[in-house]
Amino acid sequence: MAPSPDPRPGGALRAAARSPLWRTLLVLVLVAAGFGGWWLSAGRTPDYPRGETGFATGVQRGVYDRYGQLLQTHVARAMPGVRLRLDNSQGSIDNLARVTSGQDDFAIATADAVAEYSGPGKDRLRAIARLYDDYLQLIVPADSTVRRTADLKGKRVGVGQALSGVNLVTRRLLSSAGLDPDHDITPVMLGVGDAADQLRAGKLDAFFWSGGLPTSALTDLSDHIGIRLVPLGDLAEAVHKVEGGGTDAYRAATMPKGTYPNAEPKDAVATVAVPNLLVTREDVDTDLVQGMTRAVIDSRDQIGAQVHAAQLVDLRTAVYTDPLPLHEGAMRYYRSVKP
Repeated sequence: MAPSPDPRPGGALRAAARSPLWRTLLVLVLVAAGFGGWWLSAGRTPDYPRGETGFATGVQRGVYDRYGQLLQTHVARAMPGVRLRLDNSQGSIDNLARVTSGQDDFAIATADAVAEYSGPGKDRLRAIARLYDDYLQLIVPADSTVRRTADLKGKRVGVGQALSGVNLVTRRLLSSAGLDPDHDITPVMLGVGDAADQLRAGKLDAFFWSGGLPTSALTDLSDHIGIRLVPLGDLAEAVHKVEGGGTDAYRAATMPKGTYPNAEPKDAVATVAVPNLLVTREDVDTDLVQGMTRAVIDSRDQIGAQVHAAQLVDLRTAVYTDPLPLHEGAMRYYRSVKP
């Protein structure tokens, strides 16, 4: 005989609550609610400030410049409401000064320039990611008598702009080759695009460049005149020993065969490389930096299709940003994607 219904108010609900089916449904509802809350929390857009934010790149026709253009396009899609303003500059040292002064919130700079920088606000600099390595390149006309750095004595040489990472490392390379950068050559301070034009016009005997591979300005130059890359690998150890060169940033490296198909030599070229860092300031909004970090990692393949050096941006190595500590926003991103 079935039990009589509970006559008290709410009796039917109390009876249902005691049933196994009801309890199973209740557990499922609670699990679903918890999962939904987690999903909403994990998938929410960070509360970053909208508006324009400055990004210091480098000289026109350089790799920093092109990388910035492509990142700007990605950020516009990935971070609605954020407008990345690109500011050309002389290069790494100029970029660090722009960030510490507040002119820009983001910039790219070489690790040796960061180690060398002594301007006001240096202690507020923070890193977002290690990007890719710059390769030191010494370019001469194909018929030049210059076969090694020491042969530049008495020549007109492009050494990068005054506040560039190119100029910093070029001076160290010249010194390590036994040359006085101010007196043994005629130094001409030009960015890569202008230096390429000057070499093509016969107004320079050689020029140095530090950039990702390949650099479009050099590819274009090799399409118009014969050029040759002078090996720099013999200076990979000595560059650490010159005054001010005691950073661990430099390493021996090899430019792969065919980097510039129309340039000599056709084989790989021994040289020196230095890492690039994406930098910001300690006081830049944490959510904004977290979003920028995600944009840099997520855009690797898209940007790498046009800037080959960017293919080397890697989640596993991005956190190695010596000599700068990571910004809190960058750390949050890396922790969120850690397996």
